[in-house]
Amino acid sequence: MQELMAFIDEQKQEFAKLPLFDFMLDKSIDLRQRLSFAPCMAHFIMSFGDLNKYVFRANKPDDRIQEIINGHTNEDDHHWSWFITDLEKLGFNPTENFTEALQFIWGEETKITRQIAYIVAGYTLQAEPIIKLAAIEALESMGNVFFSISSQVTSELQAITNKKYIYFGDTHLNVETGHVVSTPDGEKFIAEIELTDSQRQQAFEVVKKVFQIFTQWTYELLVYAKTHNLESANKKSEATLMVSV
Repeated sequence: MQELMAFIDEQKQEFAKLPLFDFMLDKSIDLRQRLSFAPCMAHFIMSFGDLNKYVFRANKPDDRIQEIINGHTNEDDHHWSWFITDLEKLGFNPTENFTEALQFIWGEETKITRQIAYIVAGYTLQAEPIIKLAAIEALESMGNVFFSISSQVTSELQAITNKKYIYFGDTHLNVETGHVVSTPDGEKFIAEIELTDSQRQQAFEVVKKVFQIFTQWTYELLVYAKTHNLESANKKSEATLMVSV
């Protein structure tokens, strides 16, 4: 398992170099604009709760690996509520009707976002616990990168707005350690797991695919943030309201 964990760490280092994160840290860009892609994340964030409840978790765990996974999913399955709270605080809750919201979530601009949950579920739904663990470790490592950066943005915002951002801020980062378990005993146990040749092949494949789809996702989010100016969107919304009145 140590070889796989080292590979995940290598992939994490490359992931951290992606252009989206440079954009998020660019102080020449308006703070809210640097998180303006947040609504695009909705499909995956909401699906992530279901992945934890119905794909990663087992009702009757029969080994220690699955028990570890179950404990982890109990922590991760409700973070979608933090996301909704932050959308409100960030002002990313436009006055669209239900059908418009559906068209946005299942539209062309968010097609990569939707694929993430399907791909992760496809690789893990019927997989043995060690393969699920590999996928979750990859997800955790990327989450640690993302929230390390988003928390810097929300820290600046909080100083201006006096609002505490939970999903994109320190609260989430503090539970996204980059690993499924963060205790010495748990880390030791995972590191000492011996993979069969078949497990090793499957685990590396899953990790590669998870990093690939998330890398594509960052470019989708970046394109949206660069092509949807918040100021213009606000003016359009205000004009619509004036016409309706």
